[in-house]
Amino acid sequence: MRKYLMGATIALIALSQSLFAQVERPKLVVGLMVDQMRWDYLYRFSDRFGEDGFKRLLREGFSCENTLINYIPTYTAIGHSSVYTGSVPSIHGIAGNDWIVQATGKSMYCTEDNSVDGVGTKEAEGKQSPRNLLSSTITDELKLGTNFQSKVIGIAIKDRGGILPAGHFADAAYWFEAKSGDWISSTFYMEKLPNWVEKFNKKGLAAKYLKQDWNTLYPIESYAKNSISDNNPYEGKWPGEKTPTFPHQTSSIMKDVGYELIKTTPQGNTFTLDFAKSAIESEKLGNNPTNNTDFLCVSLSATDYVGHRYSLSSVEIEDTYLRLDHDIADFLTYLDKTVGKGNYTLFLTADHAASYNPMYYTDQKGNGGYLFTRQIQREINNELKAKFGQDKLVISFANYQVHLNNKLIDSLDLDRDDIKKVVIKNLKKQDGIAYVIDLEANENMLIPAPIREKITNGYNRKNSGSIQIIAEPQWYSGTPRGTGTTHGVWSSYDSHIPLIFMGWGIKPGVSNREVYNIDIAPTLASLLHVMEPNGSIGKPIVEVLGQ
Repeated sequence: MRKYLMGATIALIALSQSLFAQVERPKLVVGLMVDQMRWDYLYRFSDRFGEDGFKRLLREGFSCENTLINYIPTYTAIGHSSVYTGSVPSIHGIAGNDWIVQATGKSMYCTEDNSVDGVGTKEAEGKQSPRNLLSSTITDELKLGTNFQSKVIGIAIKDRGGILPAGHFADAAYWFEAKSGDWISSTFYMEKLPNWVEKFNKKGLAAKYLKQDWNTLYPIESYAKNSISDNNPYEGKWPGEKTPTFPHQTSSIMKDVGYELIKTTPQGNTFTLDFAKSAIESEKLGNNPTNNTDFLCVSLSATDYVGHRYSLSSVEIEDTYLRLDHDIADFLTYLDKTVGKGNYTLFLTADHAASYNPMYYTDQKGNGGYLFTRQIQREINNELKAKFGQDKLVISFANYQVHLNNKLIDSLDLDRDDIKKVVIKNLKKQDGIAYVIDLEANENMLIPAPIREKITNGYNRKNSGSIQIIAEPQWYSGTPRGTGTTHGVWSSYDSHIPLIFMGWGIKPGVSNREVYNIDIAPTLASLLHVMEPNGSIGKPIVEVLGQ
């Protein structure tokens, strides 16, 4: 009996040691955010995609076809923050790319931090950090869960696209500085750029790519099926261009615009992935000597810049996604060779989607238009001055919200409720506005429940305005006859995004069940066996994990 008990004890000890010796995790997680990518782009251009880019992701991965954003406004900084925190602006605090601090009336940029200095630059673009992000990220939780032995790096042309996903405990975040054409960071992360970054910057790849000019990947006539005529009034021109058409002489335009131009070409994505590969190699991501999981956050910003200038029906957008398909195929092949196929988990999603150009839409006899908010603001301020004897009581219409001059109103002891009544009455008369909501009224708003939820999730008491504007479909804040596209509203064209998981721990498949971008972080937390971020309200997408 004694021998039996001893044997059983030894067996239990051996089993417990094997169970707890090492948590099973992938060697590397790669988050690939495609800025401004609509869900339907996966299929709109699919007849022209190769087999090893988007199609490989769909074939080998799990696609959540009905992934939605459950807050407004739908902007870049919020999207990146929400994906990685599993939370919403009401909790994580990132209420826009910029917002008005309600206590002071001053504008705040999402990653602005004057307590740090740039590294690799003396420009203001270097004074950035994630300090305005109130919630932890899945990358933060991975660092905590591995006793800071995992390595986390964020990379994007946009500072906010590299900084916010990487979180507060990142080893580094890098972004593009247009004046020099270099990748930079800040003293929040380091005192000096690593040698490999300095070496990469010396290649001058931004200039090299721009000197190649931008022509279509395939004969331009082959784009007629998916895109409108190349010469149309819905696209913006660069200085020196007579028409917004191919070929775009980026080698010449660069002389006036500078390296900023790389952002609005598909080579901006190529350039970003070049830098990501260099980070993987130089930082040995996916080959951590402690056998812990590393995390690389990559945001591809050029798709957003191209969309804003040329609109989503343009040849430029189609060409950008055909080239991105090649870039993704090349990047996946690189990961297969360096980290090993089956050793990494990758997810692809977007921070927001985008609308057709409103004037293009109405020219096709659809409903739509522009809210000329600057003119509306002037009109309302004149009305308020006539009644209250004070100018500039409304200071901004940022983020589809009315921001009152709270500091001035309080100093003059004016009635805020009376001021809001004047504003709301005026806005309800404006074309293109469906609803006007007093965000501070604490009422059960008589609007559809999905929109009400988005308003609630997007409202941050300290950083959001007093009144929310809900535009009618295809209406946007902007200037009449504006070119390109934009985003920011509640409608599906801005809030329906792609989401594909592929690789280690992922069961291939597809689902049309409604899920949200805030579900990504808790899904990754389940995969990695770490706590979900501390502000997370999302739920794991169990189908992705084969559960």
